[in-house]
Amino acid sequence: MDSRWKLPFMSNKGTPEQPMRKPLSGSYSHNSAGPTPNMSPFEQKPPLPTHMDVRRPSGPFRIVKATSTEDALTNCIIVSPMDFKQQYIIVDNSRVFSTKPVPGFPQGCLGASQPHREWASWSLNQQVHVADYDPYGPHGAPYLHSMTLEVDFQNRNRTTNEPFDGEEMAKLFCSSYQSQVFSPGQKIVFDFRSYNIKATVRTISCVDLLIGENQDAENTADTSKRGLLTSQTEIQFFKAAHSALRLKASMTRPASNAILQPGFKFEDMGIGGLDSEFSAIFRRAFASRLFPPGMVEKLGINHVKGILLYGPPGTGKTLIARQIGKMLNAREPKIVNGPEILNKYVGQSEENVRKLFADAEREYRDRGEESGLHIIIFDELDAICKKRGSSGGDTGVGDQVVNQLLAKMDGVDQLNNILVIGMTNRKDMIDEALLRPGRLEVHMEISLPDEHGRLQILKIHTSRMASNGILENDVDMEELASLTKNFSGAEIAGLIKSASSFAFYRHIKVGTTAAVSGNLENIKVNRNDFLNALSEVRPAYGVSEEELESRVQGGIINFGKHIEEIITEGKLFVQQVKNSERTRLVSVLLSGPIASGKTALAATIALGSEFPFVKLVSAESMVGMNENARVAHVNRVFEDSYKSPLSVIVVDEIERIIDWVPIGPRFSNTLLQTLMVLFKKQPPKGHRLLILATTSERTMLSRMDMTQSFDAEIAVPNVSNVTELDRIIQSIDSFADSNVRADTLQRLQNFTGTDAVNVGVAKILMIAETAKQDVDVVSCFVEAMARAIPME
Repeated sequence: MDSRWKLPFMSNKGTPEQPMRKPLSGSYSHNSAGPTPNMSPFEQKPPLPTHMDVRRPSGPFRIVKATSTEDALTNCIIVSPMDFKQQYIIVDNSRVFSTKPVPGFPQGCLGASQPHREWASWSLNQQVHVADYDPYGPHGAPYLHSMTLEVDFQNRNRTTNEPFDGEEMAKLFCSSYQSQVFSPGQKIVFDFRSYNIKATVRTISCVDLLIGENQDAENTADTSKRGLLTSQTEIQFFKAAHSALRLKASMTRPASNAILQPGFKFEDMGIGGLDSEFSAIFRRAFASRLFPPGMVEKLGINHVKGILLYGPPGTGKTLIARQIGKMLNAREPKIVNGPEILNKYVGQSEENVRKLFADAEREYRDRGEESGLHIIIFDELDAICKKRGSSGGDTGVGDQVVNQLLAKMDGVDQLNNILVIGMTNRKDMIDEALLRPGRLEVHMEISLPDEHGRLQILKIHTSRMASNGILENDVDMEELASLTKNFSGAEIAGLIKSASSFAFYRHIKVGTTAAVSGNLENIKVNRNDFLNALSEVRPAYGVSEEELESRVQGGIINFGKHIEEIITEGKLFVQQVKNSERTRLVSVLLSGPIASGKTALAATIALGSEFPFVKLVSAESMVGMNENARVAHVNRVFEDSYKSPLSVIVVDEIERIIDWVPIGPRFSNTLLQTLMVLFKKQPPKGHRLLILATTSERTMLSRMDMTQSFDAEIAVPNVSNVTELDRIIQSIDSFADSNVRADTLQRLQNFTGTDAVNVGVAKILMIAETAKQDVDVVSCFVEAMARAIPME
């Protein structure tokens, strides 16, 4: 409870069960100047009602008009001094009023103003029953913690465009009506700057000082509730619908619609690995809404109206949107899947968009800046907001939906009480007009989680296992976080389900029928279950191990000093990409003759980098594709690499990818230009990329100026002499004997008349494997090698 309500109680006449309530402060007369300065309102006692020489209420009273406008503005029922002194009365056991005795007023009558009669549904000359009411007694009214009132001009013909200060109005209201009892639905007319303002109580919140300080003051619109107004009651005004009255935004008091749920904590969000992203979203979209509207108005800014969440599937975009709706004390979010907006009838799609904003428009028109926040969430936004004019030959419905959405978010009639959250995997497909400031201006990439984020996600998804004792002690979450590189949040959840399936399978007896065997209480998920799950659940943006390992089937044979130097240089490029702040992109060309081992070396460097994203782009993966499909395929691989913090792309045989042939020559200029652009395109901030490209036609690339697209070049030569050839065939079983190798090399030299070889290592290994199938392995190998060695 607010500290200002922590007041001591002293009771001499109350019982232990029900202590006497201390009266509120201030002069009871509404014409007084208010409480004495420097004195707490609870330290000042109003004169208690006295009933000496006053007729006790008996029999019905008749409703008549108040004696004057001045009396009507006091919000008191006018009575005869012979009937009542200045006190409280309850009419028909439902409405509580303060009384104002006026000499000469007829006995047996109650002078009610027009707002009184409207609130109580009284007619003139109606008979009502009256009883005394003691607000300070055991069954009296609690104190008002806060009260909201809807205001409008009483006389529509006498208005002003000058905005009224709500805080000044609240101070006047409290001083004028202090110690009166108010209920939801009650109507009052009061004077403010010579204008008669009609107010309707919409909600109240009360505190009972007898209960103590640990209580929540909840707003209620229940007309049966009531409370006493004090000088410390918070009064909040908002204008009535279609009212000409204008209110200044408060400079000290936050908006009446607090956007955060009470007791909200960020750690309760249940979102792992997205701490920085969620903090940025909160700072951009919600921080300004926590401050008083007057402060925001003084800055001359509008609240953020739109957020775009984009990134790979399964990274938590929908989860963030769902959790934002839970954390906010706002209207229930409207969640729309993009395709649901579209309708086959003309104009209906645009009408569906307008309906989403109708409630926000209505409330903003009625309450202005005091209106609540309306959240609209669009999932799969790219389905309805594609770039206008990009879909040729259709009905143009998509363009009309985009136009309608643009008009509602930032049109002529601007709304400041909406927040549109859009989610997409394809930001590049969204119309640019929707992405500018004033619309979906906050663009937040929800990328793949890092190791710390993966650890958070693993702990969240296994928390129930751990708390129920189903998780074995040998499961190391930090180890799993390091092993799940490039796993999205959804893929980690799938990994845990897969591990659970292995644990279940151990307790299933498979025979003629499958049945559960063993003690179910012993079911536990252990480390081996997770390791088995890692072998079957692979990340969509992971390492193409099978493709790359197929390029290095026999491993790298270090037959010459240059092989070790190439691998060492490749490792340097890997470390440069990983650690350098200046070069987040490094592209390397490995050039050399056909079958010299370029692809194997590139694949070895890529796999040795241990980067979470490693992909191979080769001509064989694009067989059957037309030119546009090939361009899209290559571009998609590069776009996927930008989603990972560290990536390697191996582009194998550039000449094959661009369809180069020496006859003509002919090639695809579109593919050539695409590769040249992508080789130089910097990855987004926080992302790093190493490109390893191979070619057997360096001269051709040089004529096309493509070699200028690379930062470095590594030459991969053929096997040059018989000494290097000897080191290669040592790895082959048929030539493991040194005498056999010596005989083989001697026969080869005699056959060719030279110790020069100049044959690619891949070609040599292929010849050796073929020779193993012959009865005379050495003769077959020598003859095939002699044919492969180029003659001078």
